[in-house]
Amino acid sequence: MLFGALVQGVVGYGMNLVVAPLLALTDPSLVPVPLLLIAMVHALLAVAREHNHADWRGVGWAMIGRLPGIGLGVAAVALLPQGPFSIAVALSVLICVGLSLLSWRPSPTPRSLLVAGVASGVLGTAAAIGGPPIALLYQHHSGPTIRATMAVYFAVGTAASIGGLALSGAVHAEPALRAAMLLPFLVAGFLLSNPLRRFIDGRWMRPAVLVVAVGSAAALLLRGVLG
Repeated sequence: MLFGALVQGVVGYGMNLVVAPLLALTDPSLVPVPLLLIAMVHALLAVAREHNHADWRGVGWAMIGRLPGIGLGVAAVALLPQGPFSIAVALSVLICVGLSLLSWRPSPTPRSLLVAGVASGVLGTAAAIGGPPIALLYQHHSGPTIRATMAVYFAVGTAASIGGLALSGAVHAEPALRAAMLLPFLVAGFLLSNPLRRFIDGRWMRPAVLVVAVGSAAALLLRGVLG
C-alpha cells in the first residue's frame, strides 16, 4: 500500500496496478470496497495538494464519456471471454504508448477526452486499469497538471463507484474499518511522494507516465495469458 500510494502520489495514477493484485492474493476481502475507500482518501489528498493545477473542464468531458464506458465495461465482463479481452486491451495500451513514442502527440480536446473517458470506463470496470487512457492524453503536460487532473477524475469516479456499492449494501462498518487499517500506509506513501514529485517533474514526468502505462498493460497481458 505504501509503495502504491507513493507511485500514485508522484505520477498521478498506478496505485491499483501495485496494490490490487497483492490484496486480491493476500486478503481478497480488501477488494473492492476497502480499496475504493482508500483510493478515495488518496485522491482527496492529491486534490487538496495541487487542485489549482487541475484541468476541471477536461475532467468534466472525461466523466461524460466514462458513464457509457462503465455500461460497456459491464457488458464486456458479461459477454466476452476475459482472457482474450484482457490481451486485446493490453495490446491496445501498448500500441498507444508506442505511437506516442514515435510521432503521435495526443492532447486533451473535448473529443479526445470523451473517447478516453469511454475507454477509461470500459477498462476500469472490466480490467481495473482505468488510468492509462486519461494519463496518456496529458503526458505532455506538467507534473502538477497531470497529478491534479487525475486526482479529480479519480475522486469523482471513485465516489460514484462507492455510491453504487453503498446502494447495494456493500459499504458498511466492516470494510470501512479494514480501510482504516491501511490508512497509515497510504498517508506515509503520499507524504513520501512530496520530495520525489519535485525530482520527477520536468524531464522525467512523461517517461514515468509511460512506464506506469506499460506496467499496467503488462500486468493485464500476463493476467490474460495465464487466464
